[in-house]
Amino acid sequence: MGKQRRALIITGRLVQDHEYVYPYYRVLEEEYTLDVATPGKETVLGNIGVKVIPTKDTKECRVEDYDLLIIPGGAKCMEYIRQDEQILKFIADFHKAGKVVSSICHAAQMLISARLVKGKKISGYYSLKDDVNNAGATYVDAPFVTDDRIVTCPHYKHMGPWMKETFAQVEKAMNNTR
Repeated sequence: MGKQRRALIITGRLVQDHEYVYPYYRVLEEEYTLDVATPGKETVLGNIGVKVIPTKDTKECRVEDYDLLIIPGGAKCMEYIRQDEQILKFIADFHKAGKVVSSICHAAQMLISARLVKGKKISGYYSLKDDVNNAGATYVDAPFVTDDRIVTCPHYKHMGPWMKETFAQVEKAMNNTR
C-alpha cells in the first residue's frame, strides 16, 4: 500500500449504528490508522445502542492528519452535529485540501451545511432529495455517487460498493499529490 493511510470518522449521539460499525471495521481491514471524533470526545450511543468510544474531540482534529473523512448518517445525529460550525468548517477545509470526503444516508445534510454540494451530483437518503436539489446539487439515486472527491451513498444496504469506491478515491487522490 505504500504510505500509511489515515482516516477519521466524525459522528455523534444517535448515529445510525450500521453506518458507523461497517466503515469502522472496513477502514481497519484496509490497514488505515483510524481516529473517531465526537463533539467533546463524548462516548455516545448509536440509535440501536452501539457504543461509540471516540479517540478525539472534533475540536482536536487537523485536516493535515488524515487522508479520508467518513461521515456516517443517522437523522437525529445529523440534526445535532450539523449545528456545530467548527465541524462544518473542518469538512469544508478537508475537501478544499484535496482529500476524500465520504458520507452515507443522512450525512448528506452535513455536506449541504458545509456548502460542498452546489453544482455536484450527490446521493443520500431518499427523503433528502429536495434538500440536495435545493442546495444546488443534483440528487442521484445510486448505490454510490462520486463527484470531486466526494463519495456519497443513500442507504446502508449499499455499504460494500460505497466503501470500495471510497478506498479507490483515496488512492486516486493520494497518487495525484505525489
